[in-house]
Amino acid sequence: MIIKDSLVINSRTRFQIIDISSYINEKIDKSQITLGLINIFTKHTTSAIIINENEEGLGCDIQNILYDLIPERNDYSHDIIDHNAHSHLKSLFLSPQETIPIVDGRMDLGTWQSVFFIELDGPRSKRKIDLTIIGE
Repeated sequence: MIIKDSLVINSRTRFQIIDISSYINEKIDKSQITLGLINIFTKHTTSAIIINENEEGLGCDIQNILYDLIPERNDYSHDIIDHNAHSHLKSLFLSPQETIPIVDGRMDLGTWQSVFFIELDGPRSKRKIDLTIIGE
């Protein structure tokens, strides 16, 4: 069986890490899929989906390393259009998607793993995340 679903995220700050694990597990539960895969895909070029530990200090470290690698400034070529080149460039180091096994009707993540939506160009409303659940 294949089920398509989605989440809508509203970010509140320029850079934000949002744990979406519980929302995804709710969608899996409603799908009644107990064994399979879920693909989580953000439909925005200035955002990302990652798996990591939900720890505040690590979130700060992720933000700092991205800002150190790609600082906000106004001399990127893309900034002629809308002044958010830094957000597009940061997304190159991340990924728009993750695919995770489903076991016993839940994401089969490690003990410290969570799934996060990363906002790189907020605040934004109605950020759409597509979920494709495949299994039985």
